[in-house]
Amino acid sequence: MASETRKVVVHLRATGDAPILKQAKFKIAGTDKFVKVIDFLRRQLHRDTLFVYVNSAFSPNPDELVIDLYNLIVVHICRLAFVFELQNFGFDGPRLDSVW
Repeated sequence: MASETRKVVVHLRATGDAPILKQAKFKIAGTDKFVKVIDFLRRQLHRDTLFVYVNSAFSPNPDELVIDLYNLIVVHICRLAFVFELQNFGFDGPRLDSVW
């Protein structure tokens, strides 16, 4: 995989008064910066000003690599699933969110 660039599937969801895109999912190279997603949306929506969030939680720096954001979300989802399972099985130990 040295010569191949890992692709990341980006799923865009409109919020507020933003129009819904005809194509909501697309692949982008993980080595691309988040600004490429922002520029794509600007062209598709014909808007100069956009507020773009990841998982409706935070707005990343445009210089962030897409693969870094993907890895951050995957780790966060795994962490939530892990905490959920521990809570469902009655784990009474220290709170895990203070560790992570």
